[in-house]
Amino acid sequence: MQGRLEADTLDAPSLRGNPLGDPSRRPVYLYLPPGFRPGLPAVYFLHGFTGSAHSWTGFPGFGLTVPERMDRLIASGAAPAAVGVFVDGWTALGGSQWMNSTAIGNYRDYLARDVVDFVQTKFGTLPHPAARAVIGKSSGGYGALVMGRHHPDVFGHVASHSGDAGFEYCYLPDFPRTAGALLGTDPAAWLEALRRRALETKLRGDDHAPLNILAMAAAYSPDPGSPAGLQLPFDPDTARLRPEVWERWLAHDPVRFVPASLDSFRRLESIFLDCGSRDEFNLRWGSRMVAEELRRAGIPHLHEEFDDGHRDVNYRFDRSLGYLLPRLRRA
Repeated sequence: MQGRLEADTLDAPSLRGNPLGDPSRRPVYLYLPPGFRPGLPAVYFLHGFTGSAHSWTGFPGFGLTVPERMDRLIASGAAPAAVGVFVDGWTALGGSQWMNSTAIGNYRDYLARDVVDFVQTKFGTLPHPAARAVIGKSSGGYGALVMGRHHPDVFGHVASHSGDAGFEYCYLPDFPRTAGALLGTDPAAWLEALRRRALETKLRGDDHAPLNILAMAAAYSPDPGSPAGLQLPFDPDTARLRPEVWERWLAHDPVRFVPASLDSFRRLESIFLDCGSRDEFNLRWGSRMVAEELRRAGIPHLHEEFDDGHRDVNYRFDRSLGYLLPRLRRA
């Protein structure tokens, strides 16, 4: 690496007193390009479900980490310099969807206020939305679209790699699996058993589907009076959909909220979407639908598909960074 990667911590007021008791003091990794100086734009990276800030730095074997990919682009002259900010969104449920939720905490505020203020104050990044991009993969890609919806005043550029969208296709298949896992118990008890099992041995392969659905319910249909503070979108005994709860979920689907928030997306200077044509969670179709809504509205964007699945596709950050870095405003 010709630039450098620094580990830091920040105390996030938005996360203090969150319902899960997760720490408000969070790790953050900063990529500083060669010859770093204040006055650079910044790119904020959002990890996927069950990830953390540390996920970006894991040993990649023969490949490159995302910070190393950013460094290669900048050091080679293929893209102009920027600061990379690798944000931590781990929760006791495995993730937050980068939203504000009464069951999880205020992770949208945490990113848009606390993290941005910390980076701008300590590293002197440019204080303008046109000089900030937010990029994520999977739940992080969803989070990038959430920022585009709610905070075009903070982030002027958005990139979503395989972001959660098209909820009928990406979530519904896991409802019966989750109902089966919950038979004879409730969400709070099941989560406690999962955490105990993870400490004593390890998670099972079939744990991911119910964990994911419970975390999504905490994000999309929180309910402080229910076990684990969430409402299930299906009846736990029959797995029959609960239309009133399912509608709460659909209101958070980018396929729905993008066309309902076109004024926000028109304010963005760049929008990048991609997804693998063999995505195991059927996210290809949600990505296509979001792109179609943007196209209908006449909003410029770049949408791509590539021949791969959902996992181990960090090489696609070369494409989004190569597109966005030259578009960031500079001093």
